[in-house]
Amino acid sequence: MSGSFLHPFTPPRKSEFLNIVRGSGSLVWDDEGNSYIDGMASLWYVNIGHGREEMAAAIAAQARVLAAYHTFDPFTNGPADEAADKIAELSPYDECRVFFGSSGSEAVDTAMKLARIAQREAGHPEKTIVVSRERGYHGTNYGGTSLQGIAPNREGWGALVPGVVNVVADDEEAMKQVFADHGDEIAAIITEPVQGAGGVWPAQPGYLQHLRDLCDTYGAYLIHDEVITGFGRLGEWFGSQFYGVTPDMITFAKAATSGYVPFSGVIIGPTVKDALEANEGFLLRTGYTYSGHPLGAVAALKAIEIQEREGLLARVPEIGARLQAGLSGLLDDGLLVNVRGEGAVWGVTLPDGVDAVETRDRLLAEGVIVRPLPPYLLMCPPLVITEDQIDQMVDGMRTVLEAS
Repeated sequence: MSGSFLHPFTPPRKSEFLNIVRGSGSLVWDDEGNSYIDGMASLWYVNIGHGREEMAAAIAAQARVLAAYHTFDPFTNGPADEAADKIAELSPYDECRVFFGSSGSEAVDTAMKLARIAQREAGHPEKTIVVSRERGYHGTNYGGTSLQGIAPNREGWGALVPGVVNVVADDEEAMKQVFADHGDEIAAIITEPVQGAGGVWPAQPGYLQHLRDLCDTYGAYLIHDEVITGFGRLGEWFGSQFYGVTPDMITFAKAATSGYVPFSGVIIGPTVKDALEANEGFLLRTGYTYSGHPLGAVAALKAIEIQEREGLLARVPEIGARLQAGLSGLLDDGLLVNVRGEGAVWGVTLPDGVDAVETRDRLLAEGVIVRPLPPYLLMCPPLVITEDQIDQMVDGMRTVLEAS
């Protein structure tokens, strides 16, 4: 293994790694020929599965014509324009704009900046506070780190972005109190429809509508961080549609291209859009070298086409029901403490004394990949996973947990 590569979310002194060399469908292989069911779709994103030749062909064809060119004024490119139009069509908005980046972290930081600048352009420069929720994961750039509801991820980085308030998750009264105390200064709330990396916690009934109502009352924007739930994970193109609550902005990344090329963005709904467009002399002073990158745009268009053609969103309830049934069986047998999820993203709580990382490692020996977040194990399989592969995941968990 390379001694030069500093791995993310990894102890810097760790030197032994599992070298993944190939993938096909819901399976990946290491350099020793062992196969694994990819129960995390890599990191929440390979909806269409690994090894799609048509994805490679589409990306290569674009690279031969125009591999890259920036989209700062006065330039654009056809794939970026087409991808923006397609994503707008799939979104819950009748009218919107789409801003592109490379990562979910970039998307979150951009949405945070857009909320503040749009409030200023709408005549409310005092509105700068952004409210986030406990357990929320919003990337690891400085804005997203500041918004983190996972406390260890905020520690040790020095001064973070000011004007952030973190509220207990799912506590409507706590959120009401924040608005009672700071309502005139709040620019936006940001929340995941299903909190993912914080342990897989679906929004409680009525909670997202509660946030929508507060934002409407106080003139704040509601941002749905859909880096995980966007592009089909809950059986609708966006979690906003699944829950029937329309935010003012939606962040996306991951499954937009099923991870084949880094690509992300912010869908900007009418309220924010109108504020940004109100002043003809206003210049949007934010953007990235790879905003609207043609390879990412082509990859997004092809990944969306595959999902539409193969009806993968319609498979989500089947995947969720089978996972829920299998995991509930483990719960009934006392091998788990809690099972929760929505669509094709699930989490479980392990019993006291059962180490999540050790359990993950033992599951690897059974040919199953899940993600540990002590005391939880998280699952988010590709939408092409078979019923037999789901059963193998659950059977592997049973084998490991019964031996714990």
